[in-house]
Amino acid sequence: MMKTWDDARRHLVLMLALTFTTGIVDAVGYLGLDRVFTANMTGNVVILGMALAGADDLPVLGPTLALVGFLAGAALGGRVLRTAPAGWSDRTSGTFAATGVLAAGLGIGALVAPPVEATTWAFVVTTLLAVAMGLQAATARRLAVKDVTTVVVTSTLTGLAADSRLAGGTGDGWARRSLAVALILVGAAVGALLLHVGGERGVGVGMLFAGVLALVAAVLGHAHREA
Repeated sequence: MMKTWDDARRHLVLMLALTFTTGIVDAVGYLGLDRVFTANMTGNVVILGMALAGADDLPVLGPTLALVGFLAGAALGGRVLRTAPAGWSDRTSGTFAATGVLAAGLGIGALVAPPVEATTWAFVVTTLLAVAMGLQAATARRLAVKDVTTVVVTSTLTGLAADSRLAGGTGDGWARRSLAVALILVGAAVGALLLHVGGERGVGVGMLFAGVLALVAAVLGHAHREA
């Protein structure tokens, strides 16, 4: 029983860390890659809908590529993990590590050649970063840490409010839900600050930082699983 509790707590901490990196990645994408979310697909669908309706200066290709990339990454994650054992397995470590490697690699590439909005390189970065986020989301879904998907907080906010004492509920899970929301918020703020400080290389710095953190989470999860 104690080991099960320790595993659950460890998984929660690692998923919260990945939620923080998601905030960074989405801030970098939205502010540095022409208003595109590479993890929050709800935002892309809304932007795409408004753009298709003729709203001024809203991108179409970027959100479309992000949606396609995210779906491809999630499908890949689902395929790899479909027959994996429950809990944190070797495949879990591998898919989370692949997310980190891809994000870090794109970060290094963006440091060498900063992506310019509406260019081929920017679209490549957008698509591949969305693939990484889709892979992360599918892995987090397989791990099934309650209330922490790492990429969205709408359902988390809904649960926080609907299950609160104010709504007549027990308030269970308020801490993890609040942390998930706070961490994606702080991550977005950090991503925006990195762009502000780093200028044209801020996109690369943000992706590299997020990728390294994802790799650390993958290594820690795998090491404790082995232990």
